[in-house]
Amino acid sequence: MTTTHKEHVSHEHRHGPGCGHTEVPHGDHVDYAHDGHLHREHGDHWDECERAGHTAHTGHEHRHGEGCGHQGVRHGDHVDYLHDGHRHAAHEGHWDDH
Repeated sequence: MTTTHKEHVSHEHRHGPGCGHTEVPHGDHVDYAHDGHLHREHGDHWDECERAGHTAHTGHEHRHGEGCGHQGVRHGDHVDYLHDGHRHAAHEGHWDDH
C-alpha cells in the first residue's frame, strides 16, 4: 500500500483510543478521522494519510449508504465506508479502496 507523506502542521491534538475521533484501521496502522481527513502518527508529528493513485475494489457487489451496516467516515467531499479493514468510496460506478 502506497500512501503520500504530507505532514499535518499545527496539529496539537493527540489521537488515540478514546480521543473522540473515529478510529480507522488502515493496513499496518490506525488512522483517525478528523475534520474531513485522516491523520496517522508518524514519528513526532501527524501525517495526512491518503493513498497514492486509484485502486478499484473489484468484485464488490454491496452498495454502501445510510443504514448499510458499515460505519461512514467523512473524507473531504464524500463519505468513505469502513469495510473489512479498509475504506470504500463510490467512484464512477464502482467502489475504490482508500
